[in-house]
Amino acid sequence: MYVGQESHVHEIKKTERKNALFFSQRGYRMGADENTIIRVENVSKTFSGKDGQVEALKNINLDIHQGDIFGIIGMSGAGKSTLVRCLNFLERPTEGHVFIDGKDLSGLTEKELRAERTQIAMIFQHFNLLMQRNVIDNVCFPMEILGISKAKARKRALELLEEVDLADKAKSYPAQLSGGQKQRVAIARALASDPKILLCDEATSALDPTTTKSILALLKEINEKHGITIVIITHAMSVVQEICNRVAIIDGGTLAETGTVLEVFSRPKSRAAMKLVYPDGGDTSVAEMKGRHCIRIVFSSNSSFEPVIGNMVLYCNAPVNILLADTRDIGGIAQGQMILQLPEDEQVAARMIAYLKERNLGVEELDGYVG
Repeated sequence: MYVGQESHVHEIKKTERKNALFFSQRGYRMGADENTIIRVENVSKTFSGKDGQVEALKNINLDIHQGDIFGIIGMSGAGKSTLVRCLNFLERPTEGHVFIDGKDLSGLTEKELRAERTQIAMIFQHFNLLMQRNVIDNVCFPMEILGISKAKARKRALELLEEVDLADKAKSYPAQLSGGQKQRVAIARALASDPKILLCDEATSALDPTTTKSILALLKEINEKHGITIVIITHAMSVVQEICNRVAIIDGGTLAETGTVLEVFSRPKSRAAMKLVYPDGGDTSVAEMKGRHCIRIVFSSNSSFEPVIGNMVLYCNAPVNILLADTRDIGGIAQGQMILQLPEDEQVAARMIAYLKERNLGVEELDGYVG
């Protein structure tokens, strides 16, 4: 260490300690990934009722990155809606902390929390529109609360209605709209405060499949255009695979599994994930099958559209037994898996595995596999 360096390092550390104290006193978290916009640390939520206490959430830890379309999925009663309401402190966690852009919501005053919530918009399953107001006045409502002038608010509202393809419905009332149109109004209203986060609590559950796809396409477009981080609460895996890049699975109030959508769909690890990925019980049926030399093939990209197995059988001149096959479209990418029982001949089996690996397929050997 050169002369004066020790003193210099001491001053840097002193400054770092002062900065850490400054930010911690103001509810900020130091040391978090700079790309993390939402951090959930050890969050638990307990409700008290006449029948005693119910633990809705148990020690949840989760990071959501800037620009994510993040899915939180689980069966009914799993705790996912409670979790999303903890993200903006509509429900205060019993234990733990929620950080938004490094700021600890539990350290904010009510006034500061209301200001922070303007940056965390939310849409709901049943739209929550003001029935006595027309469409443009619904979109203007949050801007009125923020004190924006009527002229500026109406100008911005018209721009947002144009963005959600409802400019021609500005003077209509909610009762005159379809479910999909109501949700588009709700999305426009949510964007009125220029939020950095959009929470969607079962936002497509009340819609038909065609309308659901159009709403998901709109949300994806908004994410790409504005860079808004979107958190989607749903019980439908089809919603997650259509739009999300990352997903967390909630089961019984606990975090069962998290990862990219491709990871969770191709190699579900938890029982909760398997139930959601294979709702028809595909995982349990495989558990009852026995095979001496089995492999799991993970398909990705264009390989799902190629007759790889048929070509392999012809190339190796030997049959295989297909125990399980599942292929679906995830974010425009064909993804799936297949479990095969290979021939008893070790040389033929090795040749088949080499053939598959040469074509960049993920191959996992399951020798002695009993499911």
